[in-house]
Amino acid sequence: MAQAITLDAFFSRANLRQLAAPLLIVLILSMMVLPLPPFVLDVFFTFNIALSVMVMLVAMYTLKPLDFSVFPTVLLVTTLLRLSLNVASTRVVLLQGHTGPAAAGKVIEAFGHFLVGGNYAVGIVVFVILTVINFVVITKGAGRIAEVGARFTLDAMPGKQMAIDADLNAGLIGEDDARRRRSNIAQEADFYGSMDGASKFVRGDAVAGILILLINVIGGLIVGVLQHDMEIGEAAKAYTLLTIGDGLVAQIPALIISTAAGLVVTRVGDDDKDIGQQFVGQVFGNPMVLVLTAGILGILGLIPGMPNFVFLLLAGGIGALAWWKLKAQKAVASAAAAAPAPVAAPPESQEASWSDVAPVDVLGLEVGYRLIPLVDKGQDGDLLKRIRGLRKKFAQEVGFLSAPVHIRDNLELKPNAYRITLKGVEVGTGEAYPGMFLAINPGRVSGPLPGNATKDPAFGLPAIWIDAHLRDQAHVLGYTVVDAGTVVATHLNHVILSHAAELLGRQETQALLDHIATDAPKLVEDLVPKQLPLATVQRVLQNMLEEGVNIRDMRSIIETLAENATRTQDPVELTAQVRIALGRAIVQQLYPGTTELQVMALEPGLERILTQAVQGGGGTAEASGIEPGLADTLLRETVAAAQRQEEVGLPAVLLVPGNLRWLLSRFLRRAWPNLKVLANAEIPESRTLKVTTVIGARK
Repeated sequence: MAQAITLDAFFSRANLRQLAAPLLIVLILSMMVLPLPPFVLDVFFTFNIALSVMVMLVAMYTLKPLDFSVFPTVLLVTTLLRLSLNVASTRVVLLQGHTGPAAAGKVIEAFGHFLVGGNYAVGIVVFVILTVINFVVITKGAGRIAEVGARFTLDAMPGKQMAIDADLNAGLIGEDDARRRRSNIAQEADFYGSMDGASKFVRGDAVAGILILLINVIGGLIVGVLQHDMEIGEAAKAYTLLTIGDGLVAQIPALIISTAAGLVVTRVGDDDKDIGQQFVGQVFGNPMVLVLTAGILGILGLIPGMPNFVFLLLAGGIGALAWWKLKAQKAVASAAAAAPAPVAAPPESQEASWSDVAPVDVLGLEVGYRLIPLVDKGQDGDLLKRIRGLRKKFAQEVGFLSAPVHIRDNLELKPNAYRITLKGVEVGTGEAYPGMFLAINPGRVSGPLPGNATKDPAFGLPAIWIDAHLRDQAHVLGYTVVDAGTVVATHLNHVILSHAAELLGRQETQALLDHIATDAPKLVEDLVPKQLPLATVQRVLQNMLEEGVNIRDMRSIIETLAENATRTQDPVELTAQVRIALGRAIVQQLYPGTTELQVMALEPGLERILTQAVQGGGGTAEASGIEPGLADTLLRETVAAAQRQEEVGLPAVLLVPGNLRWLLSRFLRRAWPNLKVLANAEIPESRTLKVTTVIGARK
């Protein structure tokens, strides 16, 4: 019983399917060494033709190349089958060729007599033409396409992988989808690489066919004349016809297989249509093309001496097809026009769905109804153009592309009011009056102006809304005069610059890295995600932007992160190293065109106290153990010194040791946003320092 169960298991359907491929290969190889009778040759030649037709039809109905991923292996197996049949038929032809045209079976006899009329000269010509078509045209073209496809697919793999990682990090796809898409990309590269190599099998088969033909003809003459005492002409006719039939019965399936290979590698376009549907839809889908073609054929058919009947017959057929296509298009258009408009279901009958969850705009601009002309192209509004210019300027100066600004009207606002939102939260508001101008007082005007007093919404400077005829007078008095569109655009630009760190989300960070990867793919690939996660890189860049440092020099930033990633993963420490690497650019941004840096500094004793507090506490002044009285004095003196610096036209810059920079920057920036805190290591050696104020010094 145990033996019976084992045999049943062995001959189960799954096991037989697994044994099919090895048995087929063994059978093909055995045909090279075992003699086959003519009837068996007929069976295998017929099977070879059927297999080639089947492969070509599968290639035509395949929607995408990976659906026929076994095709390179099929090419090898079919090529091996043809060569084995050539060897087996050669043995039969040379052994039995003297007995008559049916010596090698009915299939070879039919191809040698019926297809070429029993004329071996015609047979040789037809065989050579088929071989040239297969070898020079179809196989060479398909091989070249497969080679280029493999190269381009391999080159595009890093970009596709990064795109998948970006979608995964953004939450657009899950782990399973990402794994499946990565697998598809790898399989696609393997497929085109295999097709590049498999095409060499078909080319070699074509060369082997020519050589086998020559060898069989010469061998047949020798065997017929020397062994069977046949006349040279008789031997040449008998063996050559058999050889031609053998060659044709092998080359026609080879030509079909080569055509299938070309169909697979040239497959481009819709994944939901096979090649036949694409061909009919794209070649015969435009009725105007059919009309013009029918007209040209009709004109040629009217020329004397031309095959008039054939040309006019085809012109009529194509014209009828064009008429049918036009009629079908009109019927579809009429049906669409006559169809009743869909009746919207009452709101109470509709269930809630995820489409009701509207995403929050990253950047939004809401305007009152009197400001709509500013954003309406039909009313000569140029605010949209200015906003596009602001985004472009922001990208050039800061180093990344911010989210687009979504503009909408809001009837809940005052008619002349506008509101700027960041992730759905109001971060700026103001009023603008189209047709009027805002005269801003920079602090040195020589006289007053009539109008509505207000404040500049971007910077809080005193300003006045004036009529258009007072514009020149305001310029003479020293006011800075801007129109309503410029007021809104300037305020929006100020908000974008002030919140640059919040605008750099994970999606923008990935897009920035993808942009850098186009020029330096290895640099980005070695950093993310091998050494640092995307979130850490994002946090470092946000730290830079929070302190007003642009991130245009991404190459230096990435290189610095890569150098220090093995030592630390802390975003604060990595930010400090990046700032040191960008020290020259940071100083240049604060002190353009001068080598002397006039800065504020801490009294050495105060530095020691703060250093001890940092070592014993956390990352903020409140958590670091600084005495409240000392913190209040430090804050008060720093604000006073910063104010004096700006009054004399100097930037408010405080120079501190590196271990204090992060703490003091976050603590002091709350009281004086324009204050910049630099570490000693960030100052280039080519710059000289001049301390204008020592904070904490006894007076």
